Amino acid sequence: MNSHLIHQLRILRRCLDHLGVSKGLHRPVLCSSVLWRRGYHAWDEVYGFKEQTPTSFTLPADVVQRRAKEGNVYRFIQAYQKYGHLTADINPLQSNIRNVTELDPHLYGLSGDKMYNVEGLVAGCPEQCTLQQLQDILESHYCGHIGTEFAYLPTLEEREWFANAVEGLKDEVVSTEDRVKAAEDILRSQTYDHFLAAKFPSVKRYGVEGADSMNVFFTEIFKSLAQDEVEQLIMAMAHRGRLNFLVGTLQYPPVVMFRKMKGLPEFPPDVKFSGDVLSHLVNSVDLDLEGHKLHVTILPNPSHLEAVNPVACGKTRARQSSLGEGCYSSDPSARPGDKVVCLQVHGDAALSGQGVMQETLSISAVPHFTIGGALHIAINNQVGYTTPGERTRSTTYCTDIAKMCSFPVIHVNGDHPEAVMKAARLAVRYQRKFRRDVFVDLLCWRRLGHNELDNPHFTNPGMYAVIDARRSTPDTYADSLVEEGVMTQEQVMKTIEDYTTYLASQFSLVDSCVPKAPHLEKQWAGLVQAPGNVEVWDTGVDVTTLKYVGAKSVQIPQDFNVHKHLKKIFVDVRLQKLTEGRGLDWATAEAMAFGSLLLQGYNVRLSGQDVGRGTFSQRHCTLIHQDSDETYIPLNRIKDQQEAHFEVVNSILSEEAVLAFEYGMSVESPNTLCIWEAQFGDFYNGAQIIIDTYVSSGEAKWLTQSGLVMVLPHGYDGAGPEHSSCHIERFLQNSDSSETRPDGENINWAIVNPTTPAQYFHLLRKQMIRNYRKPLIIAGPKTILRLPAATSDLKEMAPGTHFLPVIGDDSVKANDVKNVVFVSGKHYYSLVNERQARNITNTAIIRVECLCPFPTSEINKELAKYKKAKKFVWSQEEHRNMGAWYFVHPRFENLCSTKLQYAGRDVLGTTAVGVEQRHKSEIQELLNQTFSP
Repeated sequence: MNSHLIHQLRILRRCLDHLGVSKGLHRPVLCSSVLWRRGYHAWDEVYGFKEQTPTSFTLPADVVQRRAKEGNVYRFIQAYQKYGHLTADINPLQSNIRNVTELDPHLYGLSGDKMYNVEGLVAGCPEQCTLQQLQDILESHYCGHIGTEFAYLPTLEEREWFANAVEGLKDEVVSTEDRVKAAEDILRSQTYDHFLAAKFPSVKRYGVEGADSMNVFFTEIFKSLAQDEVEQLIMAMAHRGRLNFLVGTLQYPPVVMFRKMKGLPEFPPDVKFSGDVLSHLVNSVDLDLEGHKLHVTILPNPSHLEAVNPVACGKTRARQSSLGEGCYSSDPSARPGDKVVCLQVHGDAALSGQGVMQETLSISAVPHFTIGGALHIAINNQVGYTTPGERTRSTTYCTDIAKMCSFPVIHVNGDHPEAVMKAARLAVRYQRKFRRDVFVDLLCWRRLGHNELDNPHFTNPGMYAVIDARRSTPDTYADSLVEEGVMTQEQVMKTIEDYTTYLASQFSLVDSCVPKAPHLEKQWAGLVQAPGNVEVWDTGVDVTTLKYVGAKSVQIPQDFNVHKHLKKIFVDVRLQKLTEGRGLDWATAEAMAFGSLLLQGYNVRLSGQDVGRGTFSQRHCTLIHQDSDETYIPLNRIKDQQEAHFEVVNSILSEEAVLAFEYGMSVESPNTLCIWEAQFGDFYNGAQIIIDTYVSSGEAKWLTQSGLVMVLPHGYDGAGPEHSSCHIERFLQNSDSSETRPDGENINWAIVNPTTPAQYFHLLRKQMIRNYRKPLIIAGPKTILRLPAATSDLKEMAPGTHFLPVIGDDSVKANDVKNVVFVSGKHYYSLVNERQARNITNTAIIRVECLCPFPTSEINKELAKYKKAKKFVWSQEEHRNMGAWYFVHPRFENLCSTKLQYAGRDVLGTTAVGVEQRHKSEIQELLNQTFSP
């Protein structure tokens, strides 16, 4: 069969796929075809994406006939499936008595004096029944301690499955062993809270009282996942009940927590850290669950609620990649989530209030972000800090955001542990079958205020009058089991006494306890914390290898119809420049950095809006067949049996969730270069929470290293206030660089403004080659992407070369120099052109390529060359209150004994002007300032 025919068959198959009539489908299926089109038309395969074949589902003919025959009865049943949750007994603080019109049988022509045939329509009913019998059974299924929302699920198969599953819960037996274990678990949980209240009355511990059955939920989730051969669970969780859960379920040593409560550090003194508050502690543990193993990792979280969730999703996907499962598996039957699952624990007010959740759900089914469905539980206190729940949202439930993506919701009364167990089982079963997100809304209450020092009666006296009159869930549940003879009062007391004794023994060890630093283990073994001095890493690569990789980056299959313009100005020009070894642009240097790392066994993941092509049409690392829309990624074909791969991720129009996801990817594996590129640098601030709470501070707070690279296109070129600046001043201010002593590699992140493709090449490679990981902030190129002067030669990337923190000026004679101008970034090229136009020969222009760590030694070496210089200028295109001026000024004085003059735009309250004439006049003014006598 010739290649042309093969290509035509590919196109035909894609057309059939689009219609949903291939692979066993005999008619279009709306939901399946929608999911089917959320993929790629791939020439071969796209790394990190696996097409999921849509399944065909048809109701048996007899079921269809019965429903048609008893249409009114079936509509009545459907009404309960859709609206029954509105009258369900799910709120422990008040009866859910509502008049739901849709549940009136008269709407469906039903009356109490007739017998109805309900065979096969609903579980638990006799074949013939009265209306009252039918209503009773529907009430028991859909209006008990569990209420469900699933009528909007996108496929008939899901809706049918969920209805059958819910109707089966009533007859599901909770074993005696599970009941006793649940009682003991929540009794120990309560004992822990009481112990802390006695020993640390002034500590904010965000106890679990009122939501005690959340621990029952976790136990059931863990057990159910382990029984289904899930190996890893990644958890995101806020502060409510976290300490209790860490000690009681995740085996966090109580003595270490008690140290922290006494104001002592959680890490040993031989590591550099600042630490974090009590409610952000973490653990990672192997659990033995009735003979099944499950490794559970709970991630560090900031106080910015819900921000941890996309981080957890990213780490989950990275763990799936590490294990070669799901989208990274060579097994055609593998599905995302086979071995690694994500569990997110939400607060009610935060879940509905924080926009990051909308972004996180939006990426849940997008290629390269999907993880096979996350499990969610909302710990629904029914109050947000002090605001009553109904005023924290505009919807009925805090979980209504799930409906945005048509995810099912299971509401459950938190005062009934056995109902919570069943809700957990139902959630896991759905997630395991359909690999989609599912939400559990645990309606509970909060015994005390937002923290133990708050008085909730100030703002919610009615609610707390009810709460104060209630006994605790552990006590009432244990009493019920004693009454049934399942437990004895002696067992109850022994559970409490034994755990109190254990906690007391741990408390006595506080003064002798030496905490550990559980970092740089497993896949991070061999790495170190960054040193206190500045290091130079040889990141050069053999020129032959560079030429090979560069050519492979644009090598396409013979019959692949690439766009003619790209073939001419992208493919052919790159090959020509590689042959010449000169004039290599930024995209070529980047491709060679990626390709050389791939050859060394490092994976590369590039994520962001439009990164495949590049915002400025510069990259084209994914090529599209002009006849079939098929995608081809040349860098994944640089050698046979390629082990490391390049994952290209065109993200949704989101900054916060996507950057958080990539951060989560980066903290899982040190062997993947994770890059997030903003469409324009200005747009990074949509992710400011993630930058402040994770990227800049994660290692200091939690010893969590990240090699994440943020590429932020930056430069003043007349594009106005939102397309000019990555606000480099904010990143500099957020660094822990010192004004009074030289920096080392142990700063919290590196901030650079490179001016050549070779510099960019070395920066990318250094991220992987060195034996520690630090975030890297790159003020990326825009107009200089195609500037002939801003190109590099292969020799600048050859062995023995490396990133230059400072680039001197070889075009002037040192003895003639009277003025020294320091500059960072693409503004350099404007200064060089202006110096030439003015025929100035006594001014040196020095490029400060690395701003943080501040290159004290390199700057002093340059200054030493110009002994006759009298004037030293810092020139920048940014406004005075922006850019690097306020950062470099004191460091030049304190560390380089040099007083700088400022040349640049004046202060301004916005990033850039929006009037072209004014923009041009500003440029001329700052050039005049720079070169004035």
